[in-house]
Amino acid sequence: METFEAVYRKHRDAVLRFGIRCVGRRELAEDLTAEAFLELHRHWTTIDTGRLPSWLFTVVRNRAADHWRRQELERRYADSESLPVAAPAKPELDSGLFENPALKPVHRICLTLRYIHDMSLTEIAERLSLSEVQVKGHLQYARGLLRKQLSGEPGQ
Repeated sequence: METFEAVYRKHRDAVLRFGIRCVGRRELAEDLTAEAFLELHRHWTTIDTGRLPSWLFTVVRNRAADHWRRQELERRYADSESLPVAAPAKPELDSGLFENPALKPVHRICLTLRYIHDMSLTEIAERLSLSEVQVKGHLQYARGLLRKQLSGEPGQ
């Protein structure tokens, strides 16, 4: 039988990646991952380690669903109280954010379709006749360049 620490080291990265996919924010995904491993620790004697990491993924998925339900409930409450709800800020095309000269046109269009038009990777891939892997790669590269630009790191 594996120790808890060995199981944690073996599965934490996969569980974190799954959490990021569920909620889209690393900080929240880290919290969900911690909660999943805390639940595993609480139920360590009753859990079959052969069922891991699917058991951990299920805990993360359920906690992510709870998060989204809570967000929706808060939004509905705010709407019912007629309080102005701040919409998430979307980058504007003329703000120059996507105008980094290191970005190729394919990077710009992928960023625009993803973050301005809220399209999924599948939708972008279909629209641009690319694979989802290619779209994901273009987005990762473009976000890395923008991250360097915004943090003031020397560019390429």
